[in-house]
Amino acid sequence: MTGSKPRIAVLDYGAANMVSISRALAAVGADVVVADEPSALADSDAIVVPGVGAAKPAMNHLRERDLLQPLKAWVGAGRPCLGICLGLQLFFDASDEGDADALGIMAGRTVGLVDAPTLPHIGWNSVEIVRPHPLLEGIPDGTYFYFVHSFAPAPADEGVVVARTTHGKPFVSAVAKDSLYGLQFHPEKSSRAGLQVLSNFLRLVKPATCRTSATEVA
Repeated sequence: MTGSKPRIAVLDYGAANMVSISRALAAVGADVVVADEPSALADSDAIVVPGVGAAKPAMNHLRERDLLQPLKAWVGAGRPCLGICLGLQLFFDASDEGDADALGIMAGRTVGLVDAPTLPHIGWNSVEIVRPHPLLEGIPDGTYFYFVHSFAPAPADEGVVVARTTHGKPFVSAVAKDSLYGLQFHPEKSSRAGLQVLSNFLRLVKPATCRTSATEVA
């Protein structure tokens, strides 16, 4: 990393919220690059996997743009990565949404929301912090964030769960394992609290990694 701004690569694989997440990251001090091919990961300090869409088309886009293996290699090397909504769901082995295979970098499966009063779950909802984590530093328990989804991850390891939210039965709304982080809510649409979470992510990135070349993650 050079200078004071961490360089964040936002994966472009057809998700619908590229502009909003890029602007939010820039607002909290990131140097943002949109990555639609492996070479765009060069000199980056972290990857953000955004998401508004469906699992199977998202995986197809990652494969078609040759981003699938570089992303797995990045996470396997312990480099910081944040998944948002669908981006988080793709971390797991598979998804009930279209019975799609996913990245398999976290054990578990994405499942439909249970006993949800409305689907999709759209709007503001509170987040219950299950265990303290730097990703949610400065976020009071019960803070409201913005959600748009019908599915959520069911990790095989409960130890990765950082927060839950209730819409019908409680579902996992934040996870963290080593340098891999995931949010089911949209921080870029969650006003001041969302920007705080993204700022926390940048603080986790700064001491965690040095820049690498695209060939090292290909």
